[in-house]
Amino acid sequence: MPAGPCLRVAVSSRALFDLSESDEIYRSEGLEAYRRYQIARESDLLSPGDGFVFVRKLLDINKRAGAARVDVILLSRNTADTGLRIFNSIREHDLGIVRAAFCGGESPYRYAHAFDCHLFLSADAEDTEEALARGVPAARLLSGRREGDAEDGDLRIAFDGDAVLFSDEAERVYQERGLDAFAESEAAAADMPLAGGPFKPFLSGLHQLQQEFDEADCPIRTALVTARGAPAHERVIKTLRAWDIRLDESLFLGGLDKTAFLRAYRADVFFDDQSANCRAASGHLASGHVPHGVVNEEPSAGKEPSAGREPSASREPSASKERGGA
Repeated sequence: MPAGPCLRVAVSSRALFDLSESDEIYRSEGLEAYRRYQIARESDLLSPGDGFVFVRKLLDINKRAGAARVDVILLSRNTADTGLRIFNSIREHDLGIVRAAFCGGESPYRYAHAFDCHLFLSADAEDTEEALARGVPAARLLSGRREGDAEDGDLRIAFDGDAVLFSDEAERVYQERGLDAFAESEAAAADMPLAGGPFKPFLSGLHQLQQEFDEADCPIRTALVTARGAPAHERVIKTLRAWDIRLDESLFLGGLDKTAFLRAYRADVFFDDQSANCRAASGHLASGHVPHGVVNEEPSAGKEPSAGREPSASREPSASKERGGA
């Protein structure tokens, strides 16, 4: 097995742990009160955040592989002083995270590129957008009430297609000309592979890691969960074939709501460019909004969404910044 990690994931402190209590201290009492609060409680264990199970299952792959094939890096707006509580919680939760960047109130997204990460998970919308703009696959994890995250079993990751794994070229046809034009265009271009979207590098890294395991013993499963249906399915299948990437499951839903299918797949995390899809799923599983592509651009005044597929979601407002964690 090759030496060294083949998959690098950056995670913000607020995506990894529940920092809502300390965040409230910062908002209501200010930075100095926040600093005193964190230092006084630096031995208190932080509870898991929305990305915790995903990170734990990623790191468990190293145990299955018998080598450090996955590297998770902590990125935080904390100083190292206030961030000691986070590192103490990493140790107590037995997470094998050894690299970190504490940015003292500034955005940490720039270090995701410096660490050459395949993915950056954040709780902040602006950090996510900045990382994407610099070519780093990134998603904002939406907070939601979980039915119960399962920490055992394989890591199951679900992706939307257009504007996530693939470019938004086909989605633009749908948004600008409607469903019939979209179906006609995709059928005509069935033999022309789609360009890669922002999450193609992450999918490629996952696929490379999957190849190191026997198929029956692989700890990772991937799924495409897309609003596309026939005849638009063919171009997707041929695109993945051209990329030489295999997905374990592909669900072509023809516009149906995705949440029930994500639950049936038992996804640990789901990535989609439409915030409405992420909000719908976030009560059941970790959902990452990927603010990329035509549906995340500022809408033209008076333009109505086309019928037949999911309506475009409006842009999510940026989460307020706080020194206590990105």
